[in-house]
Amino acid sequence: MEIEQPDVDDVVQLEDPWVTIVWNDPVNLMSYVAYVFRNYFGYTEEKAHELMMAVHTDGRAIVSSGSREQMERHVQAMHEYGLWATLDRSDAA
Repeated sequence: MEIEQPDVDDVVQLEDPWVTIVWNDPVNLMSYVAYVFRNYFGYTEEKAHELMMAVHTDGRAIVSSGSREQMERHVQAMHEYGLWATLDRSDAA
């Protein structure tokens, strides 16, 4: 019995994942931003500090990726914490 292999052209690509981007702002303390990343996303202290430093030095950091709906929830949560956040396609970020 021969098993038919799918044609590579028939493989369906999944929707591009989305990302949540947190931007630097002149209001929030660096320690608070790291606290939010630990508290909301559950990042370790080291990972939260690394992301906070990226926000501080690079002006932004990608803090999560996934479906558009998940990233919309994360952006809303960041706004509720008082952080400036947006979402974008991962290939555009």
